[in-house]
Formats: sequence, structure tokens, C-alpha cells
Amino acid sequence: MRILIVGCGDAGLRVARLLNGRARIYALSHSPQRFAELRAAGVTPISGDLDDRKSLARLAGLADAVFHFAPPPGEGETDPRTTHLLAALARRASLARSLSGKPGRQIHAAAREKALVYISTSGVYGDCGGEVVAETRKAAPNNLRAKRRADAEAQLRAQGRRGLRVGILRAPGIYAQDRMPAERVKKGLPAIVAADDVHTNHIHSEDLARLALAVLFRGRSNRLYNAVDDSGLKMGDWFDVVADHLGLPRPPRLPRAEVLAAVTPAMRTFLTESRRLDNRRAKAELGFRLKYPTVREGLPLT
Repeated sequence: MRILIVGCGDAGLRVARLLNGRARIYALSHSPQRFAELRAAGVTPISGDLDDRKSLARLAGLADAVFHFAPPPGEGETDPRTTHLLAALARRASLARSLSGKPGRQIHAAAREKALVYISTSGVYGDCGGEVVAETRKAAPNNLRAKRRADAEAQLRAQGRRGLRVGILRAPGIYAQDRMPAERVKKGLPAIVAADDVHTNHIHSEDLARLALAVLFRGRSNRLYNAVDDSGLKMGDWFDVVADHLGLPRPPRLPRAEVLAAVTPAMRTFLTESRRLDNRRAKAELGFRLKYPTVREGLPLT
């Protein structure tokens, strides 16, 4: 089985480790400085840049399945990187209809089709006023970052209607031991008082990688999945968990207006959108079980 990872950061490397030599894994990278790291993880680096269409020629015919974990550009309302990737993969029937190899003892029948798994963002739902959000809710992105992700989803789902088995994971706050708002907590920056706070969502990077594999091997065609754990926290509670894990004082709580006036525009986006993602589809359709059901398991007390 040949797998291409596009955007092989933390989640991509975790996917490679989970496959544990049971597939031939390639990773697109525009940074030669990362090649040694990728090879050490058992991944063959392929030089290329999603912003340079000509550099992607080697992707044609390379892999049987693709994990598309690369973010869109930092500006605009569309994602030309996904456009470039799909154009490259379309050459020479890049995604074969029949896969070989075994992830474990047996490959699931769904993985014998040509397939692509994409990590999007739950930001495409926009502000939901704290409501519970299932995958059937219409996307309503209200910032450029989310609009770029929605554009990527639309491009991929169009390919899904043409025969490519596309699975899309809408991920919220991805965290791990080396991926949490530690500096914010160390600085003692305030959180919003509970009564005015927003609902937030999280998933451990390891569970995200495991879920991406579950979508590849068991996911339905052209299907959306909320990639979220069972935590159900508000934002300030999340900062409290991080503080407890680091053995630091919990952040002070201030009125909403005071906190919003003191944060960056990017952080303001997170503090003004409230939703509670429903993860029942992933559990029911994929039989998925979280390794870290809540952030308390992922970031235990020190």
C-alpha cells in the first residue's frame, strides 16, 4: 500500500508511526531541512511546494491514498493549494482503484477504492451560539481562515462526486504535550468569566491521527466527520486544565469585553465563536474509540 501525506507535521508523523511499516509512506515537503526527520520516521520525502504547480509533477501515479493535512495560504477566500494538489493527482490516474498491503491483518474493503482524507476545521460552522453541532449543519464560515477551508472542502467534495472517496475531518483545537497554550497561561493572561464564556472543542493529536486512519479504512464516500473528544469545555475551563497540568495558577477571569479588547485578532476569532461539536457519527459509523476521551486524560495533573 502506498500512502502520500501532504502536510506531514505532527499528525502526519503520528499516522506514519501508527502504520508502523505496513505501508510505503511518502511525504510532500518543500523544506530539505526536514528530509532527515522524515526518513528517520520511515517516510520517503518528496520535494515539492503546493504553491508551485510545476514542482508537484512527481505526485502523479505515486500513491494509492492521500492524507491531505496541509493548510491553505494565509490570505484570500480560496485554497489554491488544494487546487494544485488535485490537478497533480489527476494526472496518470494517481489514485489507484485497487490498493495492496495490510494495515494490521486485513485491509477494509473501503480502502480498496481510491481515497483522500482531509483535515479541515470546525471553524467552517461559524458561530453557533453554543448549540450542539452535527455534521448535517450547514457551513457558515464568518472569517477568511474558515472560508479558505470551506473552499478546500468544496473542491474535494466535487472530486468525491466524480468517484474519489473523500473523507473530511472537521477538527477543532488540536492539542498534545507540546501543543497547548502554555505561554498564554504562563503569562497569566485572563480568561472570560464563565457566564459570558464560549464553548470550545478539542482533540488530542494522537486521536486525530487515529481517526484519519479510521476514515481511510472505514469511512463512507464523500463524508464529513466531526473530529472532537468528549470534553465539552468552555474556553476558560480549557485554560484551567492547561494551568493545572503545568502546575501553574489558573488564569484570572474578567468580563468578556475586557478580555476581547486585549487579545490578538486571531484569538478574538476563537473567543467569539461558540459551538459544541457532536462526535456520534464517528463513533457509530467508524466504531471509533478515543484514546484520550477528555483533555484531562490528555493533559493529566502533574
